[in-house]
Amino acid sequence: MSEPQTLSAGKPIDQGELLDALAADGLIDAADARRLRYAPRTREGVARHPVNFVADQQLVSPADARPLGVERLLGWLAQRTGQAVYHIDPLRIDAAAVTAVMSFAFAKRHRILAVESTAAEVVIAGAEPLVSAWEPDLARTLKRPIRRVIADPADIDRYAVEFYSLAKSVSGASGARGVQTTAGLANFEQLVELGKLKDPDANDQHIVSIVDWLLQYAFDQRASDIHLEPRRELANVRFRIDGILHGVYQLPTPVAMAVTSRLKILGRMDLAEKRRPQDGRVKSRTPAGSEIELRLSTLPTAFGEKLVMRIFDPEVLVRSFADLGLADEDHAQWRGMVEQPHGIVLVTGPTGSGKTTTLYSTLKQLATAEVNVSTIEDPIEMVEPAFNQVQVQHGIGLDFASGVRALLRQDPDIIMIGEIRDRETAEMAVQAALTGHLVLSTLHTNDSPSAITRLLELGIPSYLIRATVLGVMAQRLLRILCPHCKVPAAIDEEVWNRLVAPWKAKPPATVYAANGCLECRNTGFSGRQGIYEILRVDTAVQRAVREGCDSEELRLIGMRAGMKTLRLAGARKIAAGLTTLEEVLRVAPMDNSRDGA
Repeated sequence: MSEPQTLSAGKPIDQGELLDALAADGLIDAADARRLRYAPRTREGVARHPVNFVADQQLVSPADARPLGVERLLGWLAQRTGQAVYHIDPLRIDAAAVTAVMSFAFAKRHRILAVESTAAEVVIAGAEPLVSAWEPDLARTLKRPIRRVIADPADIDRYAVEFYSLAKSVSGASGARGVQTTAGLANFEQLVELGKLKDPDANDQHIVSIVDWLLQYAFDQRASDIHLEPRRELANVRFRIDGILHGVYQLPTPVAMAVTSRLKILGRMDLAEKRRPQDGRVKSRTPAGSEIELRLSTLPTAFGEKLVMRIFDPEVLVRSFADLGLADEDHAQWRGMVEQPHGIVLVTGPTGSGKTTTLYSTLKQLATAEVNVSTIEDPIEMVEPAFNQVQVQHGIGLDFASGVRALLRQDPDIIMIGEIRDRETAEMAVQAALTGHLVLSTLHTNDSPSAITRLLELGIPSYLIRATVLGVMAQRLLRILCPHCKVPAAIDEEVWNRLVAPWKAKPPATVYAANGCLECRNTGFSGRQGIYEILRVDTAVQRAVREGCDSEELRLIGMRAGMKTLRLAGARKIAAGLTTLEEVLRVAPMDNSRDGA
């Protein structure tokens, strides 16, 4: 495609020329072009790239009344220059590889950034598609062909600083002290070179910078967990976003160990102890200024300490139950159970199913000035001023059972037990419920009826279960379709019928599938909501418990009384256009036999 006459070839894009070209093509009004050409600009405005400056004005194209955002401007520019538009997704870029392509000074001077580097070619994203003077020299140096693309100039400026700063910090941390990456300290496969290694200092400025980048990056990407996994030579850094792990970076193992040490210092953990698991917590602040709780957990592995940081956003405590996915009948049943003056309410589900969020949100609403809410946790997930929170400390004999025993002497109204793991804790929970307290706790079972069976297996007599347990709620977290890109799709009626069995329900007229766009990083999903299965311990369930029914019989009794299974709850989300059939089948129990029993 020939270059337009209104944009000067070989030169950076001029703001006046850009406005004239947009007006000539009918994307902006001529009056707007004249106004913006002579509008007063701040120092920051002058530094902005013309494409970003025009996008900031939030103009509406007279041709089709659509907003003229940066993506549309880049698309228009791509048509004029013959270069494709590239969206820079930092999760999909190998920062170590792309920063090795050119120096930061070269990238900054020409406003370019390598985004892909393979043996076949190097992809360079540029903010100035009409400038090519730098290209021949770089191609000669790389000895590989260069493919040019257009990207958001603001993204190029931002990620160039982030990528090169991180690369500099990693290089500085690995090379400043002659650290060798062929073996790692605390590696079970230690060789004779071990004595030559020098572990980077956890307080080194490079290490501090890497930790700061790691946390900020995780907040930006809406990560719920950060995994730092040591291997023989390189350690993997991964983020869990919407329940799925994404690879982010690879650090030299000695550098990763120093990063782990830095985080252990921040979490007030024993720095010298690398042989046993430890827990800690850190309070941080997001770029927006809100405080974030991070729970740290270390685990000794073959190549060093694996570190997982779980990120708890205090904002979840003020989210409504509707935002969490608990609405309508489920919400009414849940409120009916937790507003009782005494008894036991259980939440079940695997790790990462949102049990803690549900309990904290519930307690936040129950914790009025008139009641005493106390918790015993291992560890304390989020520090909340409205609760009296107790940390389990096994080293001094303060476990769940002894903690509940102590709480009963503190005149509580509502007690939250982090998890019922053994008979003694279960007995104390029953004792607390019998003495007039509302007890909320969690169990690790797959569904609601299994919780009753689990209590029987722990040795709790059936008559005590009938007297104390008010109900059980099982839950899972479903990824929610991105509202910006979801597309209508067909549904497999046979799979749908199996999903809703034993009920009969027509497939919805319209279902949606994941597509992928820039808003959701091309995953097709954005955020998660819960699906719930609530078993009320009514007269029929109590009778079944007395007669010694198993969990399958309890399930059938519950369904006859109106209990909706997890799969049926998922089917409702599908019918509402919030998720996909595949996503429900991924997270819901896969035992089809019981649904059709």
